[in-house]
Amino acid sequence: MAEQLEFFEIPSPCGGICQTNEQGYCRGCYRTRDERFNWLKFSNAEKRNIIRLCRQRYLRLINKKIIQDEITDSQQSLF
Repeated sequence: MAEQLEFFEIPSPCGGICQTNEQGYCRGCYRTRDERFNWLKFSNAEKRNIIRLCRQRYLRLINKKIIQDEITDSQQSLF
């Protein structure tokens, strides 16, 4: 399968916060260590896939926080 012709380079999603969270993802861009260190070696299709994965990781984290906040709120209302 031929790769789509790209006119512009896909920029790094780096957010300038280079710390890892408990799952091993960067807190700024949600990439793994391998994804960060090898960004320039990836094809544009691989970069698009990594960005898609980063969005999924971010949304999972947000949903987890919302659920934890709801649990905390419901527990506090019992007293």
